[in-house]
Amino acid sequence: MIDRADLKRKLHVAAGFFFLVLGGLGVVLPILPTTPFLLLAAAMFLRSSGRMYQWLTNHRLFGPFIRNYRLYRAVPLRTKVTALIFLYLTIGYSVFFVLEHWWLRVGLLGIAAWATWHIVSLRTLTAEMRADIERREGSNALPVADVEPEPLQD
Repeated sequence: MIDRADLKRKLHVAAGFFFLVLGGLGVVLPILPTTPFLLLAAAMFLRSSGRMYQWLTNHRLFGPFIRNYRLYRAVPLRTKVTALIFLYLTIGYSVFFVLEHWWLRVGLLGIAAWATWHIVSLRTLTAEMRADIERREGSNALPVADVEPEPLQD
């Protein structure tokens, strides 16, 4: 007989790796968002594997995305600008050179408008926020794991 708790843990680990891969792809592909997938991966690992959760939140590349969002709900200005540039390059190419139907073009431009609104509405990581993060990390006063929410009870 299958242990439900063990099955649930394994499913959370698998989902964590799935979202981690999508977040990793989002680092290099402008069409995929990075931070939401990494936050989902962290949530899955938080519920299933403390070791994987610690690894992810302290990772050299992925950790800052999670930390910046968890502490300040903010992303760096460079990330916003890069995302918008690649968003409009890829959508513009599709609208002008790939799609033939006007309704698909309008739909894609609508998606671009929504994505633009979402990206612009995120707080921008300021120098003060960065200084606070560096101070916290330097003094080990507030490790990333201490700001994460408690796991939800079923």
